Amino acid sequence: MRNYLIDTHAHIDMLENPIEDTLSQMESYNVKKAIIPSVEIATMEKVLSLGQKYHNLYSMLGIFPTEAKTFSEEVEHYIENNIDKIVAIGEVGLDYYWDKSFKDLQKEIFIKQIKLANKYELPLVIHDREAHKDTYDILKEYNKSSEVLFHCFSGSVEFMKECIKQGWYIAIGGVVTFKNAKNIKDVAQEVPLNKLVLETDSPYLTPVPFRGKPNTPAYVKYVAEEISNLRATPLGEIIDITTTNAERLFKI
Repeated sequence: MRNYLIDTHAHIDMLENPIEDTLSQMESYNVKKAIIPSVEIATMEKVLSLGQKYHNLYSMLGIFPTEAKTFSEEVEHYIENNIDKIVAIGEVGLDYYWDKSFKDLQKEIFIKQIKLANKYELPLVIHDREAHKDTYDILKEYNKSSEVLFHCFSGSVEFMKECIKQGWYIAIGGVVTFKNAKNIKDVAQEVPLNKLVLETDSPYLTPVPFRGKPNTPAYVKYVAEEISNLRATPLGEIIDITTTNAERLFKI
């Protein structure tokens, strides 16, 4: 039985605190591992270096949907040249919240990164904001072999169930602790535990009781506690299952 937590999505490269402080806090909260996504070219090297330097940090590489204009053959080659240093392609996907002016380009770059993940049999970590149908349709058509994880899931219970039918995973973060976050609380209650993992999305979306302050991987503990309460399931069971899922999904 696994009695430690894993944060499957933490932008540790963006945290202002010294990395040693972050790691020490993780240890005190019994968070043994964290996975760092990349979102842009400028931070890829730092994301990789953190994963290489610290035994309990893992890297993934990808171009964020709103950065689609920066994707190039050079970027793709950079990812491929470092493929043995990463555990996933991410975070990638579609985002229609910030800018709808280049949807077609977002889709094109998303598809290229799906194919890259398939080529190397790596999981895909998906950013999907106000783009549920297009994200789902593209994944169903183009993803041939990669495991799929919806980071910071924001869809309905019905959409979650459609994702589960495809065998995809759902990640829930600090939003589930927000008082009025009915949608994700409903998802947390109904998602099959064997398809659930936990995350913080540090330094964003800090859970209660630290809302309004920078998030940190240690706070994934509060996500686990909230889901435990919502499901009336022992905390130890939530931790064991979600940690097992994360280790299986990312092969860590």
